Amino acid sequence: MLRTMLHTTSFAATLVLLTSAHAQGVVKIGEVNSYKAQPAFLEPYKKGMELAIAEANAAGGVNGKQIELVTRDDNANPGDAVRVAEELISREKVDVLMGTFLSNTGLAVADFAKQKKFFFLAGEPLTDKIIWGGGNKYTYRLRPGTYMQAAMLVPEAVKLKKKRWAVVYPNYEYGQSAVAAFKQLLKAAQPDVEFVAEQAPPLGKLDAGSVVQALADAKPDAIFNVLFGADLSKFVREGNTRGLFQGRAVVSVLTGEPEYLDPLKDEAPNGWIVTGYPWYGIQTPEHKAFLDAYQGKYKDYPRLGSVVGYTAVKSIVAGLKKAKSSETEKLVAAFKGLQVDSPFGKISYRAQDNQSTMGAYVGKTKNDGGKGVMVDYTYLDGARYLPSDADVAKLRAPD
Repeated sequence: MLRTMLHTTSFAATLVLLTSAHAQGVVKIGEVNSYKAQPAFLEPYKKGMELAIAEANAAGGVNGKQIELVTRDDNANPGDAVRVAEELISREKVDVLMGTFLSNTGLAVADFAKQKKFFFLAGEPLTDKIIWGGGNKYTYRLRPGTYMQAAMLVPEAVKLKKKRWAVVYPNYEYGQSAVAAFKQLLKAAQPDVEFVAEQAPPLGKLDAGSVVQALADAKPDAIFNVLFGADLSKFVREGNTRGLFQGRAVVSVLTGEPEYLDPLKDEAPNGWIVTGYPWYGIQTPEHKAFLDAYQGKYKDYPRLGSVVGYTAVKSIVAGLKKAKSSETEKLVAAFKGLQVDSPFGKISYRAQDNQSTMGAYVGKTKNDGGKGVMVDYTYLDGARYLPSDADVAKLRAPD
């Protein structure tokens, strides 16, 4: 009996030591996202993350530790996003939080990070509340937000010299934020502009016929579109059928991303001014290296989600190395001014608002033999499209 107890105690102690050694040998990234709800973007995004982790671990990991990714699905629901973020911290003992796709889930996790005083890198949410109005010291954001992308598109919109504009957007935080930024910046650049129609269907519940007809009835000169995913496909199909786009300019956020442009196939529109990702034509050394590695690993071409997932992990790795620790306050401080090598070139995280300077490609859509592509595109450095320090001070409360 005594021998059995001693054996059991010894086994338990060994197990604890092994578990402790394992914990000391890894850095855990806890990742929250809407995998089931937004697979077009997030399946490539996950591949991008896994590629970056494989590269980092092959190079020796970070601070002498291997990197481990632990993902959770938030069901595209802010409450679930907070619940699984809590689970990642309390049960999985992750060192950092990362992710979210929808702006409302991103804001929920950002607030959670603030309350818990825990580092969070928001990769994809585009609302600017996450860094300005609702910004906090524990939350950083990678992608260019709605203000930045609107600022990139407005100069092209002004060149159209159109007075009467209509807008269409999904009626939640991202869509509202994008339209507000576009209206503000376009009116400042072209004071005589009029917004003659506004359609704001619920996300994922577009009644394409009624929306397209309402826009057509308003007889706008141009349309600003913020729809994406299945809503975009329905809108384009119905718009083509009813002739909405004939003789009208369209300026559109995100439509040039292959996640959303590729599914349009032979319905892809010609001449829309868009932000996007022309992976097939980018000739920089940084992008060629990323493209070769991605295609070598997955036998598939990258989407913008691939770039975001890859660069988010690269950012975490760079931050951990600079901090020489995964302790939250040290990591928060390390991200101030942090420089990261991305497939789009070097980016940095601004100290004044925790926003990265990642830019975007702006160009036009073309239906090239039944496939949508981007043409006449240019990469715009995000640093050029961010508010000044003085403006940020008005937008964001001090940390």
